[in-house]
Amino acid sequence: MHFILYICSDKRLLFFLNMIYMKKIFCLILLLFSLNSFAQNDISSLIAKAEQGDAEAQNNLGLCYDKGEGVQQSYTEAVKWYSKAAEQGHATAQSNLGLCYYLGLGVQQSYTEAVKWYRKAAEQGVATAQSNLGLCYYKGEGVQQSYTEAVKWFRKAAKQSDESAQINLGLCYLIGEGVQQSYTEAVKWIRKAADQGNASGQFNLGLCYALGEGVQQSYNEAVKWYCKAAEQGNASAQFNLGLCYLKGEGVQQSKTEAVKWFSKAAEQGVAVAQFNLGLCYIKGEGVQQSKTEAVKWFRKAAEQGDESAKQVLDQMGIDF
Repeated sequence: MHFILYICSDKRLLFFLNMIYMKKIFCLILLLFSLNSFAQNDISSLIAKAEQGDAEAQNNLGLCYDKGEGVQQSYTEAVKWYSKAAEQGHATAQSNLGLCYYLGLGVQQSYTEAVKWYRKAAEQGVATAQSNLGLCYYKGEGVQQSYTEAVKWFRKAAKQSDESAQINLGLCYLIGEGVQQSYTEAVKWIRKAADQGNASGQFNLGLCYALGEGVQQSYNEAVKWYCKAAEQGNASAQFNLGLCYLKGEGVQQSKTEAVKWFSKAAEQGVAVAQFNLGLCYIKGEGVQQSKTEAVKWFRKAAEQGDESAKQVLDQMGIDF
């Protein structure tokens, strides 16, 4: 039986993984925490100030309920206090309230309400709100879809060093959505996020180096950035780093190291990594040969719709 290693390090992988990241980036744009005052004051004092109408205290009390710090965790109570502060024009509270509406935490989920509060905070210059508002425009959630508006708000947040916005703005330049396509501009913004230690930025910058898009092609630089992202747990970077070790691109070839990184990505559910790991087991490359382990990983990949894994299992006469 003959197997062909499924290598996905071309432009199709680049755009596929970038779009996956674009769709999930909202998960990385979290609540703005400003609990310095809480760390110095008794919760009773904070509650008293909030009840007296102090907007900053109201927002911080909302954060306490959100995280369950000093009080029993309750999204409902968090929304209550965010709302009081937001109605007074507190920008951070408006941003936090918008996220609660976006995710449906402590309140009925509503993209329209999320956009309403994101916009209020964004217009006051809150970078997180600007980034989230840009995402809403990108996806057409709560507003009419507009890549141009998405880029507008990503740019505002990116200029304030918001990592998520920098990556999304870079990806828009990479794909040419809402802005004229430019690999150079894409790399510029992705690098800013990567330099701040953002794993997704590091991964995407590594891809640009691997493909020579916006920068001089260099597998050495690609591996450098893949390593930084992979060590932070970025599954896509772990897979691509495994490919580099497998092919000896930018690093001394080592099938053992390839298996190591394929395994890390596979454990996080990356189907192509699961498939490649299965191939390593069936061929005994970088790991002791094991048909049982190979089938295990082929099945995991096939269950996620990986056609190559399905084909191999079919060739082996195994159901999945």
